[in-house]
Amino acid sequence: MASALLSFKTRPVEIVVNDHSIRYIELKNSDEPIPYKWGERYLPPGIVKEGKIVDRESLSIILEECIDVWKIKRRKVRFLVPNPSVTIRKLPIPADLNIDEIQGYLYMEIGDTIHLPFEEPVFDFIVLPQQEEKREILLFAAHREHVTAYSELFSSVKLTPVAADLSSLALYRLYHHLTEKPETENLLIIQFDLDHVNMSIFENEIPFFTRHQDISFDPNLWDTTVGRSGFQQLTYKGDMKELTVQLDEVTKEINMMIDFYQFSLNQGKNELTKILVTGDHPFLGTIQEELQKQFDFPIDILDSSSQISTEKNRPLPSSHYLALGLALKEV
Repeated sequence: MASALLSFKTRPVEIVVNDHSIRYIELKNSDEPIPYKWGERYLPPGIVKEGKIVDRESLSIILEECIDVWKIKRRKVRFLVPNPSVTIRKLPIPADLNIDEIQGYLYMEIGDTIHLPFEEPVFDFIVLPQQEEKREILLFAAHREHVTAYSELFSSVKLTPVAADLSSLALYRLYHHLTEKPETENLLIIQFDLDHVNMSIFENEIPFFTRHQDISFDPNLWDTTVGRSGFQQLTYKGDMKELTVQLDEVTKEINMMIDFYQFSLNQGKNELTKILVTGDHPFLGTIQEELQKQFDFPIDILDSSSQISTEKNRPLPSSHYLALGLALKEV
C-alpha cells in the first residue's frame, strides 16, 4: 500500500494552457491508460495571447487556485509548447556524421546555414531512414523564450516541469493508441480550437510539417454555462455567417497545405489519404461535414469514448483529448 501511495504522489500530471483555458488530466496507475481525474478553468481574455503569456501575475494566481482545487500540489508536470512558436523541418545532413555528432552539428549550423523563424531555439530531431547516400533528419524547434516562460511559471507555483511536448505529436500519439492503421497512411490532423487552427501532416507516422493559423475569437459572442458534466459549455450567440466565413478561410488554408504537400513536395506522387479533425471548438461536427464536401478522402473526428475507459466510466470531454495524448508520452 505504501509503495502504491508513493507512486501516486510522484506520477506526472498533464497541464495544457491556451488563450482561453487551463486544462489538466492525470492517469490512474495501471497497465492501461485510464484517465483518473481531469479539470478545466476558463481564462479571462488577454492573460495568454497566441500562446504567449501576457499577464504572468494573473496567470500564476489562477494556476495556484487550480492546483488547490485539483489537489496537485508539488507534482511533476508535463506541458505543451505553444503552437505558434513551433516549426518542423526536414533537413539534409552530411552523410559521414555519426549519430552522436548530429546535436553538435545542429548547434553550429542553426543561425548560419539552417535558418529558423526565431532566435535561440530549443530543438530535438529524429534521423530519417537513409535513402542511398542521402541522409536527412526531421528537426523539431521551438522558441526558447516561450518554452522557458511556461517552465518558469510552473516552477513558481511549486510544480516540477519534467517534459515539454508538441500538440501535433500528442494528438498523433492518441490516434496511434486508438486506431489500427493501414501499413501506409498520409494523415492530416486538424486541431480546430476556438481561437486557432493547427494543421500537421504525418507520413507513415512521421510528422513532416505543421502550419498554424489564428482565427478571430470574441468571448462576448459566446455564452458560458455549466453543463451536467460539471464542465463549462459555450453557446454561440453571434451571426453564424461570421463562423461560416472563418471556416471558408481555414478551408482555403487547408487546400493550400494539401497542394503544397502533394505537388510541391511530392510532385503529385504522394497523396493525402485521410483527415482527422479534433479540438475544443463546439462545432466540430459541422466543421467535419463542411470539410467532407470539399475533399474526396475520409474525414473523421478523433473519438476515444468507445476505447478509453475512465474512472467510474465518466465521459472524458473531447476538449481533454490533447491532454490525454500528452499523458500517453512514454507510456
